[in-house]
Amino acid sequence: MKHFRNIGIIAHIDAGKTTLTERILFYTGKEYTIGEVDQGTATMDWMEEEQKRGITITSAVTTCYWKPNLSSAIPTDSEYRLNIIDTPGHVDFTAEVERSLRVLDGAIGVFCAVGGVEAQSETVWHQANRYHIPRLVFVNKLDRIGSDFFAVLSQMSEKLDTCPLALQIPLGKEKEFYGVVDLIRMKAILFGEAMDDKTFRLINIPSDTLFIAQKYHEKLIETLSEKDDAILEPYLAGREIPLHNLVSSIRKLTLSCKITPVFSGSAINNIGIQPLLDAICAYLPSPLDLAPLCGLNSEINKPAFRKHSPDEYLSALVFKTMTERYGELSYLRIYSGQLEQGKTLYNPRTNKKERISKLFLMHANQRDAINSAQAGEIVAVIGLKNTATGDTLCDTRHPIVYERMVFPEPVVVIAIEPKTSVERDKLAFALSKLAHDDPTFQVKTDEETAQTIISGMGELHLEIIKNRILNEYKVMANVGAPQVAYRETILHSVEGQGTFNRKIADKEHFASISLRIEQDKSITKPSVHNLTDDATPKQFLPAIEDAIKSSLTSGRLAGYPLIYLKVSIISAGVHEQKSSEIAFSGAASIALQDALKKTPSILLEPIMKFEILTPEANMGDVINDLNKRRATIESVEMLGQSRRIHGKIPIAETFGYANVLRSITSGMGSYTLEPADYQPRLSGAASN
Repeated sequence: MKHFRNIGIIAHIDAGKTTLTERILFYTGKEYTIGEVDQGTATMDWMEEEQKRGITITSAVTTCYWKPNLSSAIPTDSEYRLNIIDTPGHVDFTAEVERSLRVLDGAIGVFCAVGGVEAQSETVWHQANRYHIPRLVFVNKLDRIGSDFFAVLSQMSEKLDTCPLALQIPLGKEKEFYGVVDLIRMKAILFGEAMDDKTFRLINIPSDTLFIAQKYHEKLIETLSEKDDAILEPYLAGREIPLHNLVSSIRKLTLSCKITPVFSGSAINNIGIQPLLDAICAYLPSPLDLAPLCGLNSEINKPAFRKHSPDEYLSALVFKTMTERYGELSYLRIYSGQLEQGKTLYNPRTNKKERISKLFLMHANQRDAINSAQAGEIVAVIGLKNTATGDTLCDTRHPIVYERMVFPEPVVVIAIEPKTSVERDKLAFALSKLAHDDPTFQVKTDEETAQTIISGMGELHLEIIKNRILNEYKVMANVGAPQVAYRETILHSVEGQGTFNRKIADKEHFASISLRIEQDKSITKPSVHNLTDDATPKQFLPAIEDAIKSSLTSGRLAGYPLIYLKVSIISAGVHEQKSSEIAFSGAASIALQDALKKTPSILLEPIMKFEILTPEANMGDVINDLNKRRATIESVEMLGQSRRIHGKIPIAETFGYANVLRSITSGMGSYTLEPADYQPRLSGAASN
């Protein structure tokens, strides 16, 4: 297991993640030809929509092997097993990044040398921070006009709250970029010129680069000495520090997230791939480097721990499901124990047992059947019937539940309906499968119009869902235009009281509850707090909570879900014989509606953070257009001959913006959006 590396490739859209992954597959011998994103031949972008659009939509898993060959400071007697997840870069598919990071041990952040630290780069970086994932950075596209390796280092320090440590600097610049300088060994590395040439050679650092190489080598040693006493002592004494000591220090500081090693290259030109592969083996963690996992023993409701070891009781997390022609694939990260084909596991959430029919090692959409897998591996299984994304599977006699993932709420909705009654069942089947696979895609029926409403993270997300319904599931359907997923909240704190006293099926049911609801902008999803201590029997609390959350899905103002709400149970009336789950559920609903009647509600609209890249000559026109769209400009950055504009904008004003920006900038502009928060919708603002 010390040779396992579970890593993800994360970055902003178009930074070159998939191109880098394709080179890794080629250099490790997993693939014998290099797939290209622009040509639709990338192995990891296997979906039809990905190949057509040239972007990654769904995270893809693969396994390859690498034997380090550039650094004598790490063992080269064994191959390292790299389990890699290539993740999307578009904000609409942030859930794919979230669930991948949940099960990864390390990551490679890919930054464009021209664009630097872009909006989605920041988003995925902070996602990785939440899971305390050690990272390396690969500064890509150093062959492009306007590329600047050192500007990226500066942006990392300013925007990512990290300590970037350059282990390489580029040789040459822009079109003249031809290799890298290894700052640890102070050697230059040149790479084969032919596309299929895997060779490289070490040379002395050219004289025109030697001065800056010495400067950054000294900076490297200084940074390590500041953070590691093992380097500080020989540094202060003026002694030469052995290569293996430097590598050991870099590894230790990387694993503790105190530094982020930075590498340089051009994936499209096959520059810098081998050193990066060596660095993955040298600096990123194996499962054995990780602390034991903490979960919850669902039987006794107390913490439980599992070491990353095949000798422990089995536990695994389902981080992704995908429906295919041959059944449903569930992707697992095995944290402890061993998993064999035919084994029966336990799902604590559903309280049901699951049998593993088949076990696979995945390579994008290709699968290789295997008989068993162990702790530290990422595999896919067939045969799970009552398991969803985020569920824990474990040994039937030793239950454990790991923390589930939290996904953002959808912000865009569209209506969809079958063209004929014959298509109704096909549409329902397609929607249920897509919603099961994608936790940010939701389906509901409008009670007033009986229309089916689907919700997603943005225009592109729903556009791809629509195309999959029409083309992949062969459903003939009418699809409406995108609309905003509004929300509601209350203006004042208020209390409500509810009593349920009815006879149902010859049995009397009684309960009474007093509630207080108040606005809390730190809570995106309503939360329920019990202030009654022992006054409410614990067996009734789940029913009360479910009733409250169900009642909050439709507000009194316009029927939109309520957010930013904290609900507290103040008191409860209990009857020894008559109280039941039905009674407390009914009393909670009545109390909540009573409270909502006493306070006015307001409509909230989703606000997006935007980042727009535009030529300097078009900046005035772009800003004028943004002002008409109720946007707030927060900052403008200089980026060579371009300008990067940051700000916030209501999502209602962004529909169709891609075409508008393309027109203003003659096709030279680009933009990204990211959910920010919800704000009161101004009267007179554009509606759908």
